[in-house]
Amino acid sequence: MHKAHEVTIESVPDAAISEQTDAVIRVTRACICGSDLWPYNDLPQTPGGRPMGHEAIGFVEDVGGEVQSIRRGQLVIMPFAYSDGTCTYCRNQLQTSCIQGGFFGSPEVGGAQAEALRIPFADGTLYPISAEVDDSLMPALLTLSDVMGTGHHAALTARVAKGGSVAVIGDGAVGLLGVLSAKQMAALKKAKGAQFDRLFLAGMVQHHKGALTMVKDLFDTAGAGQDAELFNFASEVDSGQRAEIRIMQTMLGQKPEEEKQ
Repeated sequence: MHKAHEVTIESVPDAAISEQTDAVIRVTRACICGSDLWPYNDLPQTPGGRPMGHEAIGFVEDVGGEVQSIRRGQLVIMPFAYSDGTCTYCRNQLQTSCIQGGFFGSPEVGGAQAEALRIPFADGTLYPISAEVDDSLMPALLTLSDVMGTGHHAALTARVAKGGSVAVIGDGAVGLLGVLSAKQMAALKKAKGAQFDRLFLAGMVQHHKGALTMVKDLFDTAGAGQDAELFNFASEVDSGQRAEIRIMQTMLGQKPEEEKQ
């Protein structure tokens, strides 16, 4: 991408091992992320262009001499950030803060909207899929490269627990998968005797000043009280659009606004 609204396909040097901790993958599936829309709309003129793409699935084509856990021929999930897997942050499962890490879709490491890509710190970055996977499952597995992991992390951070109430602000991909993650976590807890009482989905305008008040009012209406957990997701709709609360209203047993008119 050379500037806003200018996307080109270009020939670039083949991906190759640079450090002995690298791997090279042949990309078989890749995504266009919602965050790619920001530079698409406002990237200034960029000499040399900016490589795009930071989430992919592919097969390992080559590995450096110090790579231990990743092998040629493996099918792997490539997350949006690379990390060494050994620093303090990585050991505490905060890989996006890795001291030596960074993010794909940059001139330094390249982007996943490509035929192949060099992966720094292959052992700490790539997630191999050990079982044979049906090709029809690839789109679902691709969510693990970004949005599913983000939604799951939000559910963990929100400490979804017995009797909890969850509000999700923003019903884009991350918000929806945050809901799915919360449901899955509740199901696992329920197997041990716990109960997950309420799950609310709110799709609201990004940075809407009244969003928190609206969530509070809706929870109070449902009797959820003041202890509701809150996932704070950025919505993937334009900030000029009105708040979309149809799903939450339906789940609360209220008639959506358009049906009232």
